Amino acid sequence: MRRAITRTAVLTTGLAVLSTVAGCGIRGTAVPVDAGSAPSRATCVMRPGPHSAPPPGSITISVQLVCTSQLLPVTRVVAVQEDDQAVSLARALLDELRRQPAPVEEEAGFSTDVPQRLTVSGPRKGDPDRTLRLNTAPDELPAPALAQVVCTYAGTAAADGRSTVVLGGPGEDKPRGYTCTEETRTHPETVRSTGGAS
Repeated sequence: MRRAITRTAVLTTGLAVLSTVAGCGIRGTAVPVDAGSAPSRATCVMRPGPHSAPPPGSITISVQLVCTSQLLPVTRVVAVQEDDQAVSLARALLDELRRQPAPVEEEAGFSTDVPQRLTVSGPRKGDPDRTLRLNTAPDELPAPALAQVVCTYAGTAAADGRSTVVLGGPGEDKPRGYTCTEETRTHPETVRSTGGAS
């Protein structure tokens, strides 16, 4: 009698395990499956705050931050000196790109890849007038950081209102043009030089 009860218990347990495995609908596999990264909770949308006029000597402008691996504009208020507006604006914008995003920006998923040590200055003798010289060669920057700089400067007075930004580094290499395109914004890792600048 005891043997019959034990056999019944074993059969019942085995059937329960089989039904559980069959019920999940997923076959076991010995091959690792890469299902990609976990879904991002970033919204890339910030709650609107109170609107106020920028203080005297300041302007409201967009800087490009990274959110879900693409570039998106974030509005900032920057102070600009009147003596050399192109270089002054370039420095002010770079300051904003280096700055840690505000809590509301971080909450929405924004970040920046621009190094804290990065600086910018105006053209050297022999450079095109609208050249901006970085203290790191542009192509030595992480691609998202370079894309942030290029797309933030493009179309502003820092780039003489043009979509192509002329950048040089600290060495003797000639400055080159970098254009902000829709592909650059969507895939910052694709940023590349368009060739020499004149």
